Amino acid sequence: MNLGNDGFRAIRKGIYVDKTGLISFINKTLGTSDKLSCVSRPRRFGKSFAAKMLCAYYDRSCDSRDLFRGLEIERDRDFETYLNKYDVIYLDITWFISIVKNIKDVVRYLEREVANELCEIYPKAGRKAESLPLILSEINRDTGNKFIVLIDEWDALFREASEDRDLQNEYIRLLRGLFKSSQTDKMIEAAYMTGILPIKKYGTQSAITDFREYSMVTPKRLAEYVGFTQAEVKCLCETHDMDFKEMRWWYDGYSFSRQKSVYNPNSVIEAIKNEEFESYWTRTETYESLRFYIDLDEDGLKEAIIRMLGGESCHIDAGMFQNDMTSIKSRDDVLTLLVHLGYLAYDPSKKRVFIPNEEIRQEFVRAVKGSRYTEVAKLIRSSEKLLEDTLNGDGDAVAERIEKVHRIVTTPLAYNSEDALRSTIRFAYLCCLEEFMEIQELPSGNGFADIAFLPKKGSDMPILLIEPKWNKSAEGAIAQIKDRKYPEVFEGYGSDILLVGVNYSEKSKKHSCEIERIQMGRV
Repeated sequence: MNLGNDGFRAIRKGIYVDKTGLISFINKTLGTSDKLSCVSRPRRFGKSFAAKMLCAYYDRSCDSRDLFRGLEIERDRDFETYLNKYDVIYLDITWFISIVKNIKDVVRYLEREVANELCEIYPKAGRKAESLPLILSEINRDTGNKFIVLIDEWDALFREASEDRDLQNEYIRLLRGLFKSSQTDKMIEAAYMTGILPIKKYGTQSAITDFREYSMVTPKRLAEYVGFTQAEVKCLCETHDMDFKEMRWWYDGYSFSRQKSVYNPNSVIEAIKNEEFESYWTRTETYESLRFYIDLDEDGLKEAIIRMLGGESCHIDAGMFQNDMTSIKSRDDVLTLLVHLGYLAYDPSKKRVFIPNEEIRQEFVRAVKGSRYTEVAKLIRSSEKLLEDTLNGDGDAVAERIEKVHRIVTTPLAYNSEDALRSTIRFAYLCCLEEFMEIQELPSGNGFADIAFLPKKGSDMPILLIEPKWNKSAEGAIAQIKDRKYPEVFEGYGSDILLVGVNYSEKSKKHSCEIERIQMGRV
């Protein structure tokens, strides 16, 4: 009860991005039929930060005016109307799970503790102390007060006790009493729940489907609050003297119909604090969790993962996913789950999923290396040798290695296409992304260079320009790179350029490769 504003105050003292526009959105739902909101996000995407912010704003036990001074919400005409005006019930479900000796006692302990606090504040409600919904109903009848309920990680109990149906039913009965009863409109002014997965479509969780849901598949009007927007990250990079292009390559890639570019917020903040770009994802999840789902290999999942590692996207039907981690029945279920967990991004207009950025790509590479895909794992490990052959200008060796990758990672039905060859090459050069940044379709004066690898700062590697061809010639691919003046883009960059032309001939069933080095002037 009335946790106060200490949580948000601590957040404001760190590197802070103003997301108080969310408060304006919730204010418009207060007391309406839309007052129940469920926001699902991956770990470390700011769910708890948002809940603490809402707590600081609505909690009547504190004065939070100074915390919101100069922020977006202060300019809202309703800012004063709702500021610190409500009793707030704040439930961190993971905290309750962590302090009980037996997880079976979580719901009873939670209900008892909140009920006891309510009875201290409203003594007349004590006779109904055995039931939290009844106490709230009694308080409303006696005082007319309504409550705002914030539940952080609401689905943690379903994840931690996935097989305990009795405990789940007990929890659902409590939520139903709060949010799906004849008394809900009288005692609840608004509810805001966070979780990793959306509300389950079928079974017991359907008892709370009155909630408006905002997920990684359909964030709707809350898309800009999923993570950091591009404008916000640019501002952070300017303030903290960070390279925006590299920040974008590492952490951008989540995309929604209302917000085309969204960054992982935790990783951006960690990069700024540490003044170093790297994968911070492993601090929130281990690759074993990703490997578990990859190893399921549901109807074509392996091919989809390989294609995405090669820079492609895959079509999915996200509508059949039942929003839990156990009812996995198809490839699309696995891929949709990985969207909700943050491992994949989803394009709603095309209904396609893809690996969003370098940070997540590294997690997939780690997972595949340790998976049951032994042949694919070997190819990933041999990628360094392919790069070595390329740097040495050994076109025959490069062609041989690309041919092996093409044969193993591409299904017979998809083999004979230029797109398959392009994906194969990107997959084959996976190791490049340790020292290079990949730029797909780099614009030049006369078209787009197909695949470009730019060495990272401080590297003495050359730039790689790779042009795949189908039923033409490797020499022709080199000629096209020159004719279209792709190398001119890099004049003054300070690195030599390797032109790599790769061709596949359907007639001979062979790959060929030509490599040419261009010496560029140093600056």
